[in-house]
Amino acid sequence: MSTATTTPQRDAAQQEDTRHTRRFGLPVATALVMGNIIGGGIFLLPASVAPYGTISLVAFGVLTLGAIALALVFGRLAHRLPRTGGPYVYARAAFGDFAGFLAAWSYWITAWVSNAALAVAAVGYLDVLVPVHASKPAAIAAALAFQWLPALANLAGTRYVGAVQIVATVLKFVPLILVAVGGLFFFDSANLGPFHPSGGSALGAVSASAAILLFSYLGVESAAVSAGEVRDPRRNVGRATVLGTLGAAAVYLLGTLSVFGTVAHDELVTSTAPFSDATNAMFGGSWGGTVVACMAMVSILGALNGWTLLSAQAPYAAARDGLFPKVFTVKRRGVPTAGVLVTVVLASLLTVYNYTAGTKGVFEILVLVTTFTATVPYLLSTAAQIYFLLSGQSEKVSRARLARDGVLAVAAFGFSLWLVAGSGYAAVYQGVLFLFVGVLVYAWMAARKQRAAAQGVNPGAGA
Repeated sequence: MSTATTTPQRDAAQQEDTRHTRRFGLPVATALVMGNIIGGGIFLLPASVAPYGTISLVAFGVLTLGAIALALVFGRLAHRLPRTGGPYVYARAAFGDFAGFLAAWSYWITAWVSNAALAVAAVGYLDVLVPVHASKPAAIAAALAFQWLPALANLAGTRYVGAVQIVATVLKFVPLILVAVGGLFFFDSANLGPFHPSGGSALGAVSASAAILLFSYLGVESAAVSAGEVRDPRRNVGRATVLGTLGAAAVYLLGTLSVFGTVAHDELVTSTAPFSDATNAMFGGSWGGTVVACMAMVSILGALNGWTLLSAQAPYAAARDGLFPKVFTVKRRGVPTAGVLVTVVLASLLTVYNYTAGTKGVFEILVLVTTFTATVPYLLSTAAQIYFLLSGQSEKVSRARLARDGVLAVAAFGFSLWLVAGSGYAAVYQGVLFLFVGVLVYAWMAARKQRAAAQGVNPGAGA
């Protein structure tokens, strides 16, 4: 009786979900990677690394090579394990539940803290157009709006996430490429300043400038995390990851080089809007600040849209296996709705705390922590690839590509270790504390899973 009455309702719900669900193709997956790598940071990066001189471009190059190696490793891993969850799936397959949980937990922390940081950065650009910083309640309301608008787009379904991501990526890359490429025609080598102004160790200068740039490359794993929502993931995830990383790297390098060559070094060191200054130098007038502010807000909204989806995917994958609370398995219209809501609420609370506390110190430390917490799943993923290669699991390793895959895995692992070192002692200390809190959560969830298994119950069922 109950089956006959509920089946039509279930079928209607499935049809409704299908109508709002659409698997990502290669263009959307690539846009997701590029949009998540390039957020609001690019608009400040040239001024941030200017004190180190043009040697910072070397750091850019090293970081780009490391990020591409990492992207290739994620592509190979996604080919072998094309499931939603990315680093969580790889770490768990190689090292078991605890490693998988640490990957999901640390990635989740990275996502919602980064969302709070991006929202606050967006308010800074909005202030160029509307003086919201003059009122603390107005600033808080604006920051929350920047977080909840992408969350609502995610709750509407994956087809809307993809549409927003494509539009945001196009809108932000048109003006960025205009500055990055157009600036080369106004390039003046006299503006570059010294190659290495500090006079210390060149390697130290590269590492110091790289530490500032580390956060800018987070997001190379975006397509792998959402592999379950990508069409033909064995083929498209790897391609999207590499194409998205290369596209982001090209914009970073060309944009920074153009700004270096159009804005005098002494001015760039103290600039708070380097792309605006470059636009003014190229075309004259003072309208550059308004244009760049609009570009930055579009860029950040696109990044928030993608990161909101990713922030729900890792806990969703872990919850299906009983390693996260079952509420994270709730999924409608192709999107883990509970994960989106919990993430945006936590990011909102952190944002409100940042504004009401009246200090930037705590929040800045938390942002640095995201660099460390992001490297935990990177290290576990690259270690998983090395494990698959060394263990001789023929069903997971292409023998013809063994040497190449091995070199890439070791390079990506070394790059991830460099990210940890670059995040600084304070960030590592705080990040380890976050991980230890996760250990307590794992103990609770593992106990529940064991108890459910003893009773013959699937802990992820019923979601």
